[in-house]
Amino acid sequence: MTWLLIFVPVTIGFEVFAPERYLLIFIASALAILPLARWMGDATEQLATYFGEGVGGLLNATFGNAAELIIALAALRAGLYDVVKASIVGSIIGNVLLVLGAAMLAGGLRHQEQRFNAVAARSQATMLVLAAIALMLPAYFQSTVGTTTQGLDRLSVSISIVLLLAYLLSLTFALVTHRSLFAGSHVPDEGKAQPSKARAISVLAGTTVGIAWMSEILVGTIEPATHQLGLSKVFVGVFVVAVMGNAVEHATAIFAAMKDRMDLSLSIAIGSSAQIALFVAPVLVLASLFLGPMPMDFAFPAGLVLLVLVSVLITAQVANDGRSDWLEGTQLLTIYLVLGLTLFFVPANSTSSH
Repeated sequence: MTWLLIFVPVTIGFEVFAPERYLLIFIASALAILPLARWMGDATEQLATYFGEGVGGLLNATFGNAAELIIALAALRAGLYDVVKASIVGSIIGNVLLVLGAAMLAGGLRHQEQRFNAVAARSQATMLVLAAIALMLPAYFQSTVGTTTQGLDRLSVSISIVLLLAYLLSLTFALVTHRSLFAGSHVPDEGKAQPSKARAISVLAGTTVGIAWMSEILVGTIEPATHQLGLSKVFVGVFVVAVMGNAVEHATAIFAAMKDRMDLSLSIAIGSSAQIALFVAPVLVLASLFLGPMPMDFAFPAGLVLLVLVSVLITAQVANDGRSDWLEGTQLLTIYLVLGLTLFFVPANSTSSH
């Protein structure tokens, strides 16, 4: 994929000299992200050989979500709260249905059955269930007391702080007290030279900057391009923005599964969703107190909350048995496709999902 790096300067050229060519900028920036995502995936795999599959997956999720956090902060400053909320939901369901489904399918086509650490997977899936419940309660509060009360803002800030504490505790569990559960079963090839840790970290840092830059350009063209195609904001936020913003996790999880490294693949897919729900979303709510024209609440539209709840429950079921095959991957992709088709037919002038 290295030759695709030519699209990095091509994207910059279009952005500077032909900013109105939205479709061309969209295509060029999407192609530019692919080789950067591949490099990031390789660096993450190299670090996983030093720190274990769980830590490697956490690093990939963190660096992958950095681009999305940057994009969301820019949207906050512009007051695009509907797009921010839709992209958060899209990232959660995209990782656990699209990324995990594609990884299980790709790995299952190469290996008849793949095994992973069920205890570690269940732990991360349980954190997602916790996050789904936290999303449901503000929506219930909003429907009960209305949207004008200051209590909703106070509730959102309080829940954000609680979720951040829960995320820190989950990191302590995975990286300190029960680190052995997240080490994975992959055994490095003894006869193969081990990669440089410093070089892998440098590649991670460099590709993160590049992906953040290309992603910001890409997202800037999505709304006008999709408006010309007659797509709704809900579909754009949940599926277009989220899918392109998480290209890193998509590529790396699939490549890891094809190499029969399902512990790393699940750690990336489920761990990224948990990080979005328990870290990125609360940080955005708290950041809106200082960046946005007004505070962003934690009351997601009921339809989006339902999408998260369904996706999380399905993921918990899949992660329960410690094995996967291509059929399970196909089932997850089928659910994602059905959700996508449902929101695709939402009218273009719809501003929320009720």
